[in-house]
Amino acid sequence: MKTSISSDGTSKSKIRLASILFMGLGHIIYLKQYLKGMLFAAIEIIFLFFLPEIVDKIYGLITLGTPNPMVPVLERDNSIFMLIDGVIILAIVAVFLITYVISVKSALSTYHDYCISKELPRNKNFFSNMLGKAFPILGLAPSVILIMFFVVVPLVFSALVAFTNYSAPKNIPPNNTVDWVGFQNFFDMFGGSATWTSALGRVALWTLAWGALATFTCYIGGLIMAVVLHDSKIKIAPVFRAIFVLPYAVPSVVSMLIWQNMLNGRFGIVNRTLMSLGIIHHEIPWLSDPTFAKFTSILMNMWAGFPYFMLLITGTMTSISQDVFEAASIDGANKFQAFRRITLPLVLYQTVPLIIMSFTANINNFGAIFFLTGGNPVVSDTTTTSAGGTDIIVTWIYNLTINLMKYNYASVLAIMVFLVLAPFAIFNFRRTKSFKDGEI
Repeated sequence: MKTSISSDGTSKSKIRLASILFMGLGHIIYLKQYLKGMLFAAIEIIFLFFLPEIVDKIYGLITLGTPNPMVPVLERDNSIFMLIDGVIILAIVAVFLITYVISVKSALSTYHDYCISKELPRNKNFFSNMLGKAFPILGLAPSVILIMFFVVVPLVFSALVAFTNYSAPKNIPPNNTVDWVGFQNFFDMFGGSATWTSALGRVALWTLAWGALATFTCYIGGLIMAVVLHDSKIKIAPVFRAIFVLPYAVPSVVSMLIWQNMLNGRFGIVNRTLMSLGIIHHEIPWLSDPTFAKFTSILMNMWAGFPYFMLLITGTMTSISQDVFEAASIDGANKFQAFRRITLPLVLYQTVPLIIMSFTANINNFGAIFFLTGGNPVVSDTTTTSAGGTDIIVTWIYNLTINLMKYNYASVLAIMVFLVLAPFAIFNFRRTKSFKDGEI
């Protein structure tokens, strides 16, 4: 097949330049791949056709609208819609640029193949080549696009809100516009405002303590029950195991709401029963005192969460060969020594990644706090910040958005949670077998 290109390297620059000047131009002029070139060119033509609209949306992202109180409310600029549209347009531009790079690399790759074989691909083989060499890109493209628009775009939008003044009462669209404020919200939360900084420090410390204690108590409770039921000679041990699983099987929203009523300081059945038996003479403020409420939250979370670790550890223990315990017994080890030297190390080796994952889950355990205490009791700064005595960061974010409509501060907290939990997620991912074996 005759071509107008050579393999001396001069044509490579021409193909690269043509492909950069207009998508698919190098394929059409030099490589004679008309179908592929026209497909790439059509993508750029469509992009150029909508370019004025794209520029307008990006301009709206930069300005977030202009206040115009003389215009009816429904006809005013809606800053949040403009922000969302701008982020989506940026995602579309990113997809276009990636496609542009792929088109240039495709032209250079075809030229490289020509330099080796001295023959250009025939146009009639275009579709077969797509199902061959380009199939991985075509197969992954829908997933990548869906992830970008349904995962990345919402995350970017949520993060950008932290750099605006999107909050009540002065900056809620469509009645008012939203403005970019840079790092002002971060400054307010991390030292600029004594009230908000104090609330952040209190909630952040309790969130970390809650995550650690909730994970530790559930794991220790599950470990103890797994060992007791595994080593006991009780014939009905499976019955007890099934009973212990019930709190985990019942939806937490149901069980926590029931416990909320049972632990009511004045009318709850727990206090009334204890007073009837003469065990206590004054009502215990299970949920109305900040310290008691935190203790109660951890206790109830352990009641609902230890069956998960009990089942997990039981499965791990059954996989340990009995020959190891028999050898330890022959060497004179008692049950406690066998547990300490054999069972515990093997169980920890198998469950440490899940402990870390459970810690990250408890950091965002919205239901355990919200449905039991609702973030209460009220403390000194609750009226201003809406952060109650048992609120963790995720429930505080909920209160900020629903009660105070402080979306900017809520976004700051969401970014902070991401920065804290991302290393744990990456750590767990790097420990997976598929990552270590290079199968991803």
